[in-house]
Amino acid sequence: MARLDHKKPSMALYENILKLKNVDECRQFFEDLCTVSEARAMEQRFDVAVLLTEGKIYNEILGCTGASSATISRVSRMLSGGTGVLRSMTEQIAKEDEDK
Repeated sequence: MARLDHKKPSMALYENILKLKNVDECRQFFEDLCTVSEARAMEQRFDVAVLLTEGKIYNEILGCTGASSATISRVSRMLSGGTGVLRSMTEQIAKEDEDK
């Protein structure tokens, strides 16, 4: 078993997420690891990010997702100033939707 150093973030979670074989296995993994509310919160934040990238306004996003204005604002800040990975993912989704 790997020795865990509680003083720094464990990379084991992220390394093992990459080993999941498909969407259903990934969903089951998060179902086992997270509470229902934690998983729903992540799903909601991702949906908010996609809608923001599509140019939707706060009231539309609120109606589609039920997210609070604080959550929408937080996600918006992450899209603008985060690492850029979330922005790249949501832009790719928007591009794929346009191509359909």
